[in-house]
Amino acid sequence: MIKAENITKRFDGLLAVDRISVEIKEGIVFGMVGTNGAGKSTMLRIIAGILKPDEGILTIDGSLVYENPEAKRDVFYISDDAYYLNNGTPVDMADYYGAVYEHFNRKRYLELLDQLGLPLSRKISTFSKGMKKQVSILLGVCAGTKYLLCDETFDGLDPVMRQAVKSIFAKEITDRGLTPILASHNLRELEDICDHVGLLHKGGVLLSKDLEEMRTGIHKLQCVFEDEEQAAKAMLDLDVVGKDKRGRLQTLTVRGTREEIEEKMAAVNPIFFEMLPLTLEEIFISETEVAGYDFKKLIL
Repeated sequence: MIKAENITKRFDGLLAVDRISVEIKEGIVFGMVGTNGAGKSTMLRIIAGILKPDEGILTIDGSLVYENPEAKRDVFYISDDAYYLNNGTPVDMADYYGAVYEHFNRKRYLELLDQLGLPLSRKISTFSKGMKKQVSILLGVCAGTKYLLCDETFDGLDPVMRQAVKSIFAKEITDRGLTPILASHNLRELEDICDHVGLLHKGGVLLSKDLEEMRTGIHKLQCVFEDEEQAAKAMLDLDVVGKDKRGRLQTLTVRGTREEIEEKMAAVNPIFFEMLPLTLEEIFISETEVAGYDFKKLIL
């Protein structure tokens, strides 16, 4: 488990990370979302042991990570602008990381390069941005570490390649318990892969919640009522946190379990109602509004 306790980091007086406390459990996909300048990259570098926090404690499986080679062996960091050897090829990079990480899986790395159609002996400097990103991801996956830190992982990848990378992550999670930590400014990219998401803003964590717990506690309803009196009765019984009306059709965002909401709607007996799945964006809009923030100004 990765545990951050009141982590603070400043650069020449600029507060980049502000008292962040978060726990990242093993075997999950943790999404770290926030606008540019929210502190995502700085936090990843602190977790990787590249930067030392000015205040607070960062541990990986109970060990301090900064200047601790033993702890760092369990972490691979993929920066937004990954470094490659001058004139290096994908095979050269495998030789390099194979010497650094004792569990580097060269066989799987070469297989994945072939599957994605990446040339083995061509200089990486001649690759497109997306191809370079693919190489860095494959190096990280095949390093054999417990934790994989990815900064803007899907930036530069086309939709097909994004799904391919997500499938590779899913297989590694299933096969060996890999724990990816994905930082992105785009919440939609994380929606179908993350188990837990932390929302960063101005260096601090506004929210850090399990997605399944959030999804079971809030729902979207589309309904049509007989009249305003029936609609008012429904609103009184339900914990409504969002409402949109178009003609007679009302779309409600409601807190509570599915069973509780269905029971209350059945008691009101509207002309029509159905429950629809909420997107991750809709969930965070409701959560941040409760916390007193305008989500659209934070992320969109």
